[in-house]
Amino acid sequence: MIGTRSFDYSHDGLALEGQLAVPAGQGPFPGVMVMHDGQGVSDFVRERACRLAEAGYAALATDMFGGGGRYQDPKEGIAQVMALKQDEGLLRNRVLASLAVFRSLPEVDAARIGAIGYCFGGQCVLELARSEAEVLSVVSFHGTLGSQQPARAGQVMASILVLTGALDPFAPPADLEAFGQEMTAASAHWSMTVYSNGKHGFTDPVADKAAETMDGVGYDAQLDRLSWAQATEFLDATLRD
Repeated sequence: MIGTRSFDYSHDGLALEGQLAVPAGQGPFPGVMVMHDGQGVSDFVRERACRLAEAGYAALATDMFGGGGRYQDPKEGIAQVMALKQDEGLLRNRVLASLAVFRSLPEVDAARIGAIGYCFGGQCVLELARSEAEVLSVVSFHGTLGSQQPARAGQVMASILVLTGALDPFAPPADLEAFGQEMTAASAHWSMTVYSNGKHGFTDPVADKAAETMDGVGYDAQLDRLSWAQATEFLDATLRD
């Protein structure tokens, strides 16, 4: 299987360390950013980047917190997330900084870029779509859906796929409805799949550990497979010629 290598970049003076996976053969390749959850860069996002590279995409597991590390204590990760959310301009600009450096790589076809994100990373890719960035598609896996800077008409360039669970307390029905209204008002191309038995973190086996102390969280192997198949079909349809 294709592996990842460390990829150093920065934003606003903060050193960031992503993980880059590139297909064998001659590029440039369509590119996909993979955005991590609220604890930082993990083996999970590295593995997803590798799977995308095996499928013919250049993939960058981005770093939103700095240093490329992962917090073992979720409370530390939450503090980082809240610091970014309190300044939504900072959150969006850090996502855009990742996009800019990824787009500049010779292995990446700058005209064919998308992004996927998990939990907090799901919010990050939706902020990317709202930012008027020139990306073709984004996929949010069990991400939060609200924003302090809602999309405006004509602003969303990317096609959007939201994959969420009906049992996810971080994406309640009111948020699903509000997101649909926001994107429809913005004339965005969007779709949403709600898995009736999906909890928060349904793609990640580590979520079962969080479920010991938090309701509405849990891994589902079947939904992991279904959502990945749906997401990769969506990426193929939007990023390949």
